[in-house]
Formats: sequence, structure tokens, C-alpha cells
Amino acid sequence: MIKTIFDVCVPREDVLSDAGIDAEFAADLSQVVQGKASAVYGDPKSFFINTYPTDGLRRLIENVCRRVSGIGGESASIFRLDTSYGGGKTHGLIALVHAVRDMRDVPNAEEFVDLSLLPEGDVRVAAFDGENADPANGRRMGEGSDSILAFTPWGEIAFELNGLVGFERVAESDKSRVAPGAETLRELFGEEPTLILLDELGVYLRKVRDVKGGREQLTAFLTSLIKAVEGVPNVALVYTLAIGKGERSRDAYSAENEFIHEQMTEVESVSARKATLLNPTDESEYPSVLRRRLFESVDDEGIEAAVSAYQELWRINTEDLDDRAVRPETAERFRASYPFHPDVLETFTEKAFTLANFQRIRGMLRMMGRTVKFLWESRPDDALAIHLHHVDPGGREINDEIITRLNLPQFVPVIANDVSGDFGKPALAQRLDEEYHKELAPYATYVARTAFIHTLAFNEALQGVSVERLRYSILGPKTDISYTENARQLFIGESAYLDDRPGVPMRFLAEPNINKLIQSEEQNVDASTVRENLDPTINRIFSTGKTFEVVQFPGGPYDVADDVGNERVKLVIMSYDAVSIDDAVERAPTLVKNLFTQAGSEGKTTRTLRNNLVFLVADAFRIDEMRRLVRRRLALKRLKEADRLAVLPVHQQEKIKELESTAETDLSIAIQQCYRHLFYPSEARLKAETEYIAHTTLEDQSSANQPSTGQEQIERFLLTSGKLLTRKTEPSNPAFVRDKTPLRNGKMSTAALRTQFRS
Repeated sequence: MIKTIFDVCVPREDVLSDAGIDAEFAADLSQVVQGKASAVYGDPKSFFINTYPTDGLRRLIENVCRRVSGIGGESASIFRLDTSYGGGKTHGLIALVHAVRDMRDVPNAEEFVDLSLLPEGDVRVAAFDGENADPANGRRMGEGSDSILAFTPWGEIAFELNGLVGFERVAESDKSRVAPGAETLRELFGEEPTLILLDELGVYLRKVRDVKGGREQLTAFLTSLIKAVEGVPNVALVYTLAIGKGERSRDAYSAENEFIHEQMTEVESVSARKATLLNPTDESEYPSVLRRRLFESVDDEGIEAAVSAYQELWRINTEDLDDRAVRPETAERFRASYPFHPDVLETFTEKAFTLANFQRIRGMLRMMGRTVKFLWESRPDDALAIHLHHVDPGGREINDEIITRLNLPQFVPVIANDVSGDFGKPALAQRLDEEYHKELAPYATYVARTAFIHTLAFNEALQGVSVERLRYSILGPKTDISYTENARQLFIGESAYLDDRPGVPMRFLAEPNINKLIQSEEQNVDASTVRENLDPTINRIFSTGKTFEVVQFPGGPYDVADDVGNERVKLVIMSYDAVSIDDAVERAPTLVKNLFTQAGSEGKTTRTLRNNLVFLVADAFRIDEMRRLVRRRLALKRLKEADRLAVLPVHQQEKIKELESTAETDLSIAIQQCYRHLFYPSEARLKAETEYIAHTTLEDQSSANQPSTGQEQIERFLLTSGKLLTRKTEPSNPAFVRDKTPLRNGKMSTAALRTQFRS
């Protein structure tokens, strides 16, 4: 038996608790240097236990330790951590702070560095964090009488290296915002091992863009700093730059990052010393980083059992799934990423990473950390791995991540209306699951969430998910591919924000689609208008035919004449507002019984022709559907009018015409399926009934083929049951007629004979 993730994985305690996941996953270099960071970053043991030893991080620690220890063998004195926003740069700088200060007591230290390379004595650390810098008001350095305000990177670094004495050496430079020279900076280093860290320079550059000479002085400072570092054997400089593939930046400070990149490249070419470029975390290592940070342990046997089970499912359903399911590397990727389904990380790296504000590792940690917390609280039975559909965009924390951090407020109505509403107002997906998937997995919710996460991409070509990939993403040992497909069709049919253009993948748009336009128009149809259109349609459907005389919506016995009339059996259609069936039928409704037994203007006369009546009653659970389809038909007729149609895109015009052409048929079918309870005279009466009234539920679905011939189903049942005499009916045995009528006493007219049958 395959175990769930709750049996195989043990999440870290801080992930399951409410102890500030946001703060835990938002690294602050300055806080770490000052000893004020939370334990997860400030305590070396906690930090390295939660950190996966990527190849880039190990090389970074080794090279910097060699440099500041004076051991030699390092590749350079200047190192640049080069990766996109949220790719682990700040994390790498924090690792260096702990490494050069002392990580010998860290239990897993040897995962990261040969302990013999660690510095023996003190190493001075100065860190400049552009996010915390305050070039307008000055950043307070130190405490009490020793505190000063530093306005520049050189002012902050000077203070961190030598306190007030160091700051005084560059005070004029800090005050005038003019960068100091290399010799002045070299004085600050002295002869002690020193590590200089520069983080978020792009943010700082944005802050000084309106300061005269701000850009030029930052360039001059970096030039002096590089020259100063090169001249001292035990000093290392490490700076970060959010530059990705093609030496381009795609974060919120792309222009500033690219400017710094250009300037540093020029400075390095002049000095003939190139910075060693290191990527702290390669994309192939993201699964291991996530698993190490979020989980204390994951059972290897559980991994193999889960991967094998999914492989078998992929093999069986190959023709219905995306080709990722049969790629040889998919199973290996699953082993590396478990408990995360392969499509989780692939979707984030392929799509969400293209969003300017998505913080890569940090963003995934927040998203998946909160998903883990949610899953361990709710513990769904089908969680044999963590799928995209377990990420709930309606959950407060994840919703904040999408709407606020990723700056996608346009998706607020999308989430609330279609994907994940609150308890007061459930979204479409939740309503579909309540109606169609009770006691099952919430398939419509899974479809909606998966499509939504796949929508989070910058490029339109990447937005959305194909049918095959959707199935691949959702399929698991405890989910059924046929239910997924059914839920997909249901959701597409009613979604207000899915892209409704032909041939596009399943993706959400910020603008409402044709369904939403119809829904909005439906809201303009009031209840009285619905009744005015529904009542005559019901009459038309059941009046078509020669077998029955329709009596619609009688208020009492006086509305149903106790006479032969036009020689047809009276089909009494009860008003859906007055009478409906909502449970097992044990007796006839009171109004039906009154009409069956009583006649006359005051209902005090006993009805004679009881065998001349049948009653049709609405199903209580299908009345709203009739009303909804009336609203829909009226809305479509309005939208089809020339002035409304002309403003819509061509594909929506065609869709409106198509839907309007079938709206009448859909309503006719719904009416016949609602009016499915037939009460008729019979000796085989209902068990709890005192009158000779029987009941049947008309289940014949052939009405879909001929939706305007409502009498046919009733006639077919009564003929089959031997309750209806027509010209086509086999004549009764003459002896039976003689013995059951006054003919036994002599003779009678044919009109009187008919009356006997009707009585």
C-alpha cells in the first residue's frame, strides 16, 4: 500500500507553526552581521541544518575561506554571485558570514567546507545592504553614544570595519557623497583578515538616481574598492548582481543592475583582474534546496513506492497524458523532488520565474512552505505527493504572495469568482464540487488551481495548460482521470474568466469572458420577467399533442371542469410555485388530492370524472434550473441584438449566436426533466394514500431529441401501463365491458359508456 506524504515526510517545525514564515524566508544580511537576525538565519547551526550544500555554495565558501585565511589556492579576491532575483545570493552571503566567523560547531559543517580551510582567528566583516541603505536621511550605525548616521556605502563599511575611528576617516566623503580613494579604503583594512559584502546594489542605485553624481560616485567607489582589495592578500570582496542568462536582468531593478554590470565589467578590464562568477544555486538543485529547508526527513522507501506507483499510472494512461509522463528523466526528477510532483517545480521554473517580482527560491519557499502547512492541517486522503492543485490561491498567505508580492491585483476577481472563494461565497470550482463530486476528491477545484498556477507567466505563449498536461499534473493513485476530464468540461462551461478563444490552452484572463457577459446580462432579468416567459413555454411544451387537454396551474377545483370537454383526458399541470416534490412520494400533494376528489366553484361538489385526470408536478430540485435557463435565453437574445453584438470580438459573436440557437431547446429539455412526477388514477394506489391515486417518475430521456412534445412521455407511460384507452388501443373484452357497466342491465348510449370509463 502506498503511503501518503503524511506518513513519509516530517516537515520542519517552523514550517508547520505560525512563527513568521515570511520573516524566516526573507533573509536580511545586515541583521545577521549585527547579530539581530532570527535563529533560522542568525544561528549558524540552524542556518546550515536548513541549507542544502549546493555546488556553487560550497565553492564560494571554500574560495573565500582560502582567501581570508591566507592559505592560498583561491581563484580570485573578488567574487560575484550572479543569478536572478531570489536565486540564493543573499543566502550565500549569510553563509559566508557564519563560515568566516566560526562554523566549527555546526554539526553538518563538513557538508559545506573542509574544516581545515576555516580561518583560525577573527575576521572582520563589513556588509552593505542596498535595501537597508538610507542615502537621504542616513542609516544609524552603532548604538548609544557611538551611533552615527551614514549616508553612503563607504560610510557604512568604514564604520563596520573600525567603528567611529573608521567612520571619521571617511566622514567628509560620506558627507559630500564623494567616493574615497583606494589608499583610504586600504587603511581601513589594516592587516587583519577582512570580508567585504555588497548586496542589492541595484536597489541603492535606484535610491540615489536623483542625487547629483550618485551613479558616478558609486562607480568610483567600486573602482577604488576593487583596487584596494587587490592590494591586500587576506581581504575578499563578494558582491551580488541579479543578472541572469544573456547578461540581462529581469527583476524590478533591471536597469540599475545592468548599469552596475557594465561598470564592473569595465573596472575589471582596466584592472586586468576578473571577478570569479559563482551561481549559488543551479536550477537543477532547486528540488534539493526546497526539500532540505521544508522537511526534517523524507523516507527513502516511501519515495520509491510513490515514484513506482506514479510511473505505473503514467504507463497505463500514456495516450491521455502529456509526453512528460513517459520521458525517462521524469521519474528521476520525481525522486529528487519528492514529495513535490515533477510538474510543481517545472511549472514554477518554466513559467512563474518569468514574472519580474517572483523571487525564485525564496518565492517557491514561501509558496510551498505555506502549502505544506495547509496540507498538514487538512490532510487530504489523496495526497500521495504534493501537486500544483494543492497550492490554494485563495488561502490568505498564498493569495497575498500572488496579489501583493507578485503585484497581480488583476487576478483578485478571477480567484474569488472561479478558483477559490471564501466560506460566505464559494467560487465556481467549489460549487461544482459540492454538486458533482461529493464524497470524491474536489476535482473542479484541482482543475481550477492547476490552470491558475499555469497562468502565472509573463509571456502569453507560456500562460495556460494543455488538456494532456492538466491530466498529467493532477493524476495520482487516488484520483481518476475520467473525473478530472469531466470536471474540466464542467468548469470550462461555466467559468467567467477562462480565455474563451478557440484553440488556446486553459488559462485565465483578467477580463471576463463570454460566460461572464451572459451572467451579467442574466442579472438584469427579474423574477417577474422569468415567470412571464417560463409559464407560456411550459404550456406550449405540454399542449403539443392530441391526447390530452392541458389545464395549467389551477388554483383550486373550480379551475378543473368536471366534464368531458373536448373528449380528451385532462392533463393538469401544477404550478411549480404551488406544488413540488422534494422527497420520496408516499401520498399525493394536498392540492392534487383536492383537485382529484372535488369540483365546483366552491370545491364542495364531489368530482365524478376522476378517471379523466392526470397530474404533472415539478421536481423541487430542478425548478431553479428552469428559471436559470429562462434568464439565459433572454440574456442571449439581448446580447444577439445588433448593437450589443457589434462590440464583441468575432469569436464571441459566433459563440453568442451558437448558444442563442440552442437556448430554446435547452430550456424545453429542462422543463420536461423538471416536470417528471406524474399522479394518475389507479387501484394500485400509493401506500399512504386513501384515494385511488398512483405515482410514477418519468425517467424517459428521449425528450432531448424532441423537446417540444411533452405529451409523448406521459402517453407512452399510460399506454404501457394499460391506463389509457385510445383508437390505437386493443379493445376491451366485451364481457368485461358488459359486467363492469350498466350494460348488464340492458342498453346505454356510447356517450354514457364513455362517461362510465371516465368515472
